[in-house]
Amino acid sequence: MTTWRDEARIALDAFADRAAGLVNPTVRLGVTGLSRAGKTVFITALVHNLLHGGRLPMFAAARGGRLAGARLEHQPDDAVPRFQYEDHVAQLVDARVWPDSTRAISELRVVIEFESASAWNRLVSRGRLTLDIVDYPGEWLLDLPLLAKDYRRFSAEAVALARDGTRADEAGPWLSIAAAAKPGDAYDEMTARRLAEGFTAYLRACKADHLALSTLPPGRFLMPGDLDGSPALTFAPLPDLGDAPFAPGSLAALFERRYEAYKSLVVKPFFREHIARLDRQIVLVDAMQALNAGPDAVADLERALGEILICFRPGARGALAGLFGHRIDKVLIAATKADHLHHDSHDRLQALTRHLVDKAADQAGVSGAHVEVMALAAVRATREGTAKAGGEHLPVIIGAPIAGETIDGKAFDGETETAIFPGDLPDDPESMLKNGASVRFVRFRPPRLDQGSPAIKLSLPHIRLDRALEFLIGDRLA
Repeated sequence: MTTWRDEARIALDAFADRAAGLVNPTVRLGVTGLSRAGKTVFITALVHNLLHGGRLPMFAAARGGRLAGARLEHQPDDAVPRFQYEDHVAQLVDARVWPDSTRAISELRVVIEFESASAWNRLVSRGRLTLDIVDYPGEWLLDLPLLAKDYRRFSAEAVALARDGTRADEAGPWLSIAAAAKPGDAYDEMTARRLAEGFTAYLRACKADHLALSTLPPGRFLMPGDLDGSPALTFAPLPDLGDAPFAPGSLAALFERRYEAYKSLVVKPFFREHIARLDRQIVLVDAMQALNAGPDAVADLERALGEILICFRPGARGALAGLFGHRIDKVLIAATKADHLHHDSHDRLQALTRHLVDKAADQAGVSGAHVEVMALAAVRATREGTAKAGGEHLPVIIGAPIAGETIDGKAFDGETETAIFPGDLPDDPESMLKNGASVRFVRFRPPRLDQGSPAIKLSLPHIRLDRALEFLIGDRLA
């Protein structure tokens, strides 16, 4: 995936980070996930609960009264946008709307003051940990496997995937254009544009809720940013390329050059400057949406998880590896939106996610990393109750569905709270994968928080955010 020059630069960056960490202990936490999994909400809720002393009973430093406080500081990377925490809090708390999805990389620095659990450490000094949170789109992460593939392999795999299962209908228009294009024909910019636009439209269609597919590289085709319209994004896979060298000046030769430019100008810098410097990583997935979309979406999520685990260069690091061969030593895969289910089904959602992760890890040959799985809701939008129906008491969740959401033809106005029986997930993960699950998914507005009483500590409610914190940074606050 990387050349010796890349590895040398990564080693120098790792050495510099480690040297700085001796003076100012720092954890670089990567937060990513697949579409609409709730990355922005997770970061906002995590920081809000740290700053405001939220209820975190499973976070050992908080439970033991050892957290002295937390504050925001300016981020160290001046060329990276700041995560707009204050804006997102206002959206969640005041407007009660969910923030927009992550569209680019951003960072936020939180400094945590704490008392060490060790009496000796308390004698030396008060504990201080700098938490640098790096937020980036999961679509960009799934570009990293491209570094190990040439244009022929990328094309062959992309075309084969496009012809399979539920993708085939969405890929039809692009595949028709691609079939008519001759790889050996002289390069024509309008043909190149039509192919790139058709391929991008296919990727966007696959990302829609009814398909909920996850493996959609190249990621910048969906989130081009300032590269929109550039030659580095004006290429597409081509079918039936064969093994013969591409003729100079041909369409295939041009696409091969642009594909390699995409890797060198977009993917490698992202890996070297951001991913290779991470210490800990959380990956958020919307397993329920994939489950609801059907077996193809679940299989695609499993495929994406396998590629993600490889991307993180996982593995425990020894003394020299920690200085010169930086490795992520903890990875958390979190199934989000647990608040859309009754707590009786939380363990089953976690079991389903663990099943997918284990299968993906086996296929990817991942070993050495401490990979944990849990079900959580960074911001809990519902509460639980019981409703009587047909002489039977049913466990329900209560909240305000987003305006326009419907159940059995009834549309909600976004203000009225309602009790919904979401259904139960089966006990057996394999049964869920084969037969699906009869669960009712409705999107809820963020909860209404009581801001009137100064005696009430305002912090965003959650499910297992404290356990996520304990896994990700608890050992650094011991």
